[in-house]
Amino acid sequence: MTTTLERPAAPPPASPNTTSSRSARTEGWVRRAPLLPALVFTIVVTQIPFLLTLWYSLQSWNLVRPGSQHFVWFQNYVAVFADSQFRTVALNTIVMTLGSVLIAVVLGLLLALLLDRHFIGRGVVRTLLVTPFLITPVAAALLWKTTLLDPTYGLINFVLGGQTFDWVSQFPLASVMAALVWQWTPFMMLLLLAGLQSMPGDQVEAARVDGAGAWSIFVELTLPHLRRFLELGIVLGAIYLVNTFDAVYMITQGGPGTASANLPFYIYQRAFLGFDIGQSAAMGVVVVILTIIVATFALRLVFRSFGAAGGES
Repeated sequence: MTTTLERPAAPPPASPNTTSSRSARTEGWVRRAPLLPALVFTIVVTQIPFLLTLWYSLQSWNLVRPGSQHFVWFQNYVAVFADSQFRTVALNTIVMTLGSVLIAVVLGLLLALLLDRHFIGRGVVRTLLVTPFLITPVAAALLWKTTLLDPTYGLINFVLGGQTFDWVSQFPLASVMAALVWQWTPFMMLLLLAGLQSMPGDQVEAARVDGAGAWSIFVELTLPHLRRFLELGIVLGAIYLVNTFDAVYMITQGGPGTASANLPFYIYQRAFLGFDIGQSAAMGVVVVILTIIVATFALRLVFRSFGAAGGES
């Protein structure tokens, strides 16, 4: 009687597609590994505090009333939208952000058109015009409050004939916007100057040969070419300026009343001056959500513009 030993069937060979996909996944994780510490750090310092803010926004908690902490769920959000001061401050934030950004873009465009020409000392002029953007926001705000807008010793009143007009008290929102425009115009100028210098010169020369004037060249060639740079400058400026706190705090303290307060400063007042943790947390959540929505649509617009420009090139 003989027995035959059957050899186990050999495993099927791995297909080339499976091997390549595994190697691609391994290579992808190897490339991402150096970024994991930064990702963990970002989650710890941003997402965990935001989750705690969500937790506090569902509670009624005032630090001057010990033992007042209890859940009220969404009542804080209802109170936020019913607060007339919150609506006023939100309107101030929109006016301050959009007004400062648009004025800075227009002034930056004019300065970029000026610096795109060749003249003696252009490098020195560029350096001097960029300087305001290099100053810290707190120092810039103090400079405007004490050196330019002071009713007794301010340079603006001195230029106007030695008047003692109190600009900060009479025009608080405009005073804050002036400091923001002064500091952000150089950024817009640099961005638009880069766009102007990337513009093909042969198109301009062809337009001049065809008899087009300076205004026609600007409207028909320069502005369409600068469109994506303008959109990028507006988006970046709006995202940053909507969170402005230092200029408001140093120049006007949000006053008189809430005439020059914006949302970050109003949240600071409710949290650290009014000690109302619940409502200030709810305001912070509302502001974050609205900012994310606006920034998402704006960034999609910019990416679509740059994608279309890349496809045309």
